[in-house]
Formats: sequence, structure tokens, C-alpha cells
Amino acid sequence: MKSNKKYILISVLIFFLGALGMYLLISYVPLKTKTITEVNNEYKIEETAVEQAIDKVYDAVVVVESFSNNRKIGTGTGFIYKKDNKYGYVMTNSHVIGNGNQVKILLSDGKEIDAKILGKDALSDIAVLSISSNSVKKVAEIGNSENTKLGNTVITVGAPMGSEYSGTVTKGILSGKDRMLTVSLSSYSSNDLMIRVLQTDAAINPGNSGGPLVNIAGQVIGITSLKLVQSEVEGMGFAIPIEDAMRYVEDLESGKEISRPFIGIEMLDVNEVYSLFIEGIILDEEIEKGVVIINVTENSPAEKIGLKRGDIILKMGDKEIDNKAQLRYELYKYKVGDKLKIFVYRDEKISEYTLTLISNEN
Repeated sequence: MKSNKKYILISVLIFFLGALGMYLLISYVPLKTKTITEVNNEYKIEETAVEQAIDKVYDAVVVVESFSNNRKIGTGTGFIYKKDNKYGYVMTNSHVIGNGNQVKILLSDGKEIDAKILGKDALSDIAVLSISSNSVKKVAEIGNSENTKLGNTVITVGAPMGSEYSGTVTKGILSGKDRMLTVSLSSYSSNDLMIRVLQTDAAINPGNSGGPLVNIAGQVIGITSLKLVQSEVEGMGFAIPIEDAMRYVEDLESGKEISRPFIGIEMLDVNEVYSLFIEGIILDEEIEKGVVIINVTENSPAEKIGLKRGDIILKMGDKEIDNKAQLRYELYKYKVGDKLKIFVYRDEKISEYTLTLISNEN
């Protein structure tokens, strides 16, 4: 009997000690689970930030329409990035302008005005236009893509499918940085140039090209330019980092051609077997990557160091070269006047050469 009472007493004591311990745990070590109110507040904070970001850039975004002999040949987006006493300056993609000789701008309030083409550059895919400063409602703030982290919220404003849908806003995240894409500069080639881009899942459609990719602070961090269009791929849009675009703006504003280093060769990739056959060039089977020289320009840096038809460029500086797109990407990192080492395969041997880069304007 006494043992039963003792058992009951111990059980009651354990119960109360457990209850006391749980009380103290809840009181002094709060659970990390967020309440519905906290989640709603965080959502409202982000919503407000997105709204403010859109407000900062919206009236700086314009529709760009390109004409050739009064016939519309292209439509895209642009944004006003600068203003002085006379002009507002609009940045867009070079491919939006194309071969047009006239450009019209549709402002956020629906007003249509004429714009002047100051300069464009196909390799960077950047063009600069000017409009009257009286037409400028707002100037976009230029940011820095390097400071934007993966997963950060990004926003686009543009005119997908043309002016009918101008001012369309989409939201997503920064999905990738320093992606390398190979693009075509002509209808008969698919491997002309390699460019560095930002990746986002924010919807980007035809007509968005040239518009701003904006961070949560309302600053432009990129220029929307490309979209994967394969039917099996969704949510992969691309933008040129704003730092890369701004590198050329000053020259384009003044109408200057962009000066890039020049080697003086015509080339094909080693895997362009049919084109090489037409050229009468047959490669050794062990060569799987590189660029084949098919012509050397007279008095060029390439000719001066003795490069010739049939040579294969395998390496430039400390970078191995897979194809002509990568060669151009690596070459354009250098400046006119720089010394450049290249490694060339010829007659079953690899030789090192050093050339001095000149301007492509020479």
C-alpha cells in the first residue's frame, strides 16, 4: 500500500516538474515559427519595395520603333539614362534599331516623338538615341549588377509584342550571373560572338529587348536582350550587365565607332568540317578544339608575326580557345597597343607568338 502511494507521489512530482520545464522552455526560449501576422508584414514590405522600384523607373522606360524609308522594321524597348540642358539620352539594343534610319519613341504617357540615332554597336548590342530634354519625365538610376546577389528580386519594364502592351511589368529573381552565351551576328553563322549575361526568370518576350532589368532599389542593373526560345525551355531570360553597356556609352553618344583590337585573320572553327573542306583545308584528327586561319590580312599583326592559312590558334594569353566566338570574347578584353601571346598549331608542332594589337579602324 505504502509503495503504491510512493509511486503515485513520484508520478505526480514528475508530471509537475515536466510541466514546469515546458513552461520555462516556452517562456525563455521562444519558438522560431513565424506568425501569420509576421509573414503578412514581410510580404507587405516586399510589395511596397517592388512598387517603389517600379515608380522610380517606370516613366523613364520608352517604346522604340525603328523605320527604314518610312516602313517600320523593328520594335523594342529603351530607357532614359541621362539628361542635360538640351537632350535626354536613351539606351536600347542595337538589334532593335537594326538597319533603320529613323526612330520614333513612345513615352509612358502615350506621346510619340522623334529620336536621333547617335550611335550603335552590333558586337555589344548597344545603341544610344537622343530626344528633346523637354520630353523627359524621369531619368533611370544606373546601378551595379555586381552588388546584386543570386535570388534577389529583379523587375523588368517593357513592351512585349509591341506598343499595345507597353509598360508591362514582370518580376522574378536573379537566377544566374556571369553566364556565357554564344550568339550569331549573321544569318549564315551561329557561332560568332560570346557575351556575358545575367540570367533571370522574369518573363522576357519579343519587344522587351532594350528595356531595363531593375533591382529592388529601382536601379538598372542590366539591359534585357536575349531569350531562349526553345519550346521545352521556360523561365530563362537574359540581360547584358549594365557595367558592360556603360563601357561603350560615351563613344556612342559622340557618334564614334567602338575601337577594338584587331589581329587580321579570317577564321573557321575546327568543327566546321564542310566549310574547311570547301576551303581545301584538312585537319589532323587529334585537333578537336581551336580556330583555323583561312586568310591573313596584308600588313596586319598576324602577317607581321608570320601566321598563315591553315594555322590553328589553340590558346590566347592563358585561355584555351575552343571556337571563334571565344576568341573574339578573349581578344576584346585587351586594348589597342597591348602585347598578346598566342599559341598556334602547325605541322604537328605548337609554337608561341607575340603580336601587338592595333585598332580595327586601321
